[in-house]
Amino acid sequence: MLSFSDPWYLMLLLALPAVGWWALRRRRAAVPHPDLTLFAGLPVGRARLARYGGLGLRLGALGLLAVALAGPRWPDLRTRLDTEGVSVYMVVDVSRSMNEPDFEWNGEPMTRLDAVKRVFELFVSGSAAGQPLPDGSPAPFEGRPGDLVGLVAFASRPEVVCPLTLNHSTLLRLLRRKQPPEGADDAQTNISDALALALDRIRTAPTRRKVLVLLTDGEHNVEKPRSGWAPRQAARIAASLSVPVYTIDAGSLSVEGLPPSEEAKAREAREQAVATLQDVARMTGGRYFAARDAAGLVAACRAIDRLERVEIGSAQYRRYHEAYPWLALAAFVFFVAAVALDRTLWRRLP
Repeated sequence: MLSFSDPWYLMLLLALPAVGWWALRRRRAAVPHPDLTLFAGLPVGRARLARYGGLGLRLGALGLLAVALAGPRWPDLRTRLDTEGVSVYMVVDVSRSMNEPDFEWNGEPMTRLDAVKRVFELFVSGSAAGQPLPDGSPAPFEGRPGDLVGLVAFASRPEVVCPLTLNHSTLLRLLRRKQPPEGADDAQTNISDALALALDRIRTAPTRRKVLVLLTDGEHNVEKPRSGWAPRQAARIAASLSVPVYTIDAGSLSVEGLPPSEEAKAREAREQAVATLQDVARMTGGRYFAARDAAGLVAACRAIDRLERVEIGSAQYRRYHEAYPWLALAAFVFFVAAVALDRTLWRRLP
């Protein structure tokens, strides 16, 4: 569909009739001569053609130049991007505790991280109709083919595994390869820096709606994060940017197997972790989900999927075919033709 980048320049076309009227009405210079017999043999009608033909060429050149300034263009449909206008960064805890094999997927035992990978794949790419899911719901995941999705993984330090992209197959391939770090200094959970990094990346996203999905099984326990923020401070920044944070708590409430002297401390730390995630979600306008098993994970992602189904935009175009160079060239040709004809076939005296 034809459009103009600066349509106000088309207003110049309204001046063309006035220019033509002025050119026809203005007095031209003349040569006084007492006898016209010398001009009797000249062809009849050429003066009229010279007068109106030259004016027409010049007005045509001015009109083409005005349209060229307006920037006519049409989109290249081969580069069309259909999008719902939502950018989603998945912020996933990959610390060692996520390697605990205490989840089951339809009877299949697996680690917390493997269950997270599987449910996020459903969230991004969708599920087949009738596919059995741990939450028992018959409704399939629709997937998010038109959304920009990125991935930040974190333990003691966060990293951007995949920036925002529509190439979801690459995103999911990188997610499947992600494993908990093996270094002794990567056993902690740094929620603050993970949120800071995701916010820094998502704030420049081209869509109006921006969302973070934070999944962790532990409390923030890094004393001096590089961002200098606590999780609640990061939540305030997210709220100022209008970025809701949905928090999914995949941690266990059980303290069985711990010495009695450590049970109270572990229970208190767990309660603080839950309170932190609840506050982060509440402060940003998101929601907190407790996911103690695979069914809880699926139910949480299903709820987020429903909440973020707001259609904001229909289409964007990355490339346009520009017509202004050809119109400018045609205007130049018209001017050159008018001048050349005035000096040859349409030459007048004086």
